[in-house]
Amino acid sequence: MKRFYKSVGVAEEESGFSIRLDERPVKTPAKNPLLLPNAPLAEAVANEWDEQPEDIDTYKMRLTRLANSAIDRVTEHRDAVIREVAGFADTDLVCYRAADPVPLAERQEEGWGPLVSWVADRHGIEFTITTGLLPVDQSASSLMAVEAVVKSFDVFSLAGLHLVTSACGSIVLGLAVADGRIDGASAWELSLIDETFQIDNWGEDPEATKRRAGLLDDITAAAEYLRLCKAVH
Repeated sequence: MKRFYKSVGVAEEESGFSIRLDERPVKTPAKNPLLLPNAPLAEAVANEWDEQPEDIDTYKMRLTRLANSAIDRVTEHRDAVIREVAGFADTDLVCYRAADPVPLAERQEEGWGPLVSWVADRHGIEFTITTGLLPVDQSASSLMAVEAVVKSFDVFSLAGLHLVTSACGSIVLGLAVADGRIDGASAWELSLIDETFQIDNWGEDPEATKRRAGLLDDITAAAEYLRLCKAVH
């Protein structure tokens, strides 16, 4: 898509902050008004539009895409999104540990162990840890606690939590990013402990390198988006 505007601005509306292109308000792909909950997030989204060259690359406008998702998808299907995000507790990455090789098991415990303890202290969620690939049943009380925490997110923050959780395969990592316990780059690194261990031993192919780089961009953008969702002037 060719750039069709010269100026980009933010305007305060009755129910939020709009993005203006040549004084015309931006709409989402579903034709809903693109209204952001606070000025810092709106300004960051506006900067994405302002930084676009002659050919607009919407894929790289990650904050805009997350805001669009919040308005078009999460608002309409909030309960389904909550179930999807909370559902990662059943198969959370950080709950499945290697028995061997020992160096991998040590990396997992060093990276994941503190966050498992943190989520128990912070949110009252006690996860069961296992070794091997066989599924482990989490307690009903833990699953209910996860759902209660996810339900507490507004539609904008929920869109960011959904992206981090699904990209990492872990609600523990998702909540840690949302709470500011870890940053996006750390979540990316922690989600790839097993893969990085294999790369250290066997090397990496170009396609895997490209995929990992794209994942890093997505997770770090979502972490920044979540930070901005809570920001105030």
